[in-house]
Amino acid sequence: MGRAVEAKREAVVRLRVPFYDLDPMQVVFHGNYLKYFERARQALFDAAGLDPYRSPCDGDVVFPVVRTQVKHVRPLRFRDEFDCTARLVDARSKIVIDFEIRLAGGGAVCARGRTEQVAVRLPSLALELRIPADVRRAFGGG
Repeated sequence: MGRAVEAKREAVVRLRVPFYDLDPMQVVFHGNYLKYFERARQALFDAAGLDPYRSPCDGDVVFPVVRTQVKHVRPLRFRDEFDCTARLVDARSKIVIDFEIRLAGGGAVCARGRTEQVAVRLPSLALELRIPADVRRAFGGG
């Protein structure tokens, strides 16, 4: 379903647009692009051996998304097959991931985006100023 590339810093998933993701204009509803990004992000975390629901570091740390951005370039339509790529940009003070959606086989770019996640310690909800070292190492950083 997904493949990891470049030392755990990139993952690609191939998906097909289902009917229920369409809006009344017969194109993918804009909010569903974030769902596609999430599938690629999960493949990226899986390739690094990370479970975002279970932090590998000591203590209870979660990684909420605090910012999203999407640039819609070309609409996806029913049954379009596409690749969604997640590329890790940074994992020091926050986890920054860039996304690209292309029609399958290296076709046209349909969307680009970015998400930012921070580390938050539970139960206090204290913001951590750095991503835990174990997570940084899992992504191939220090």
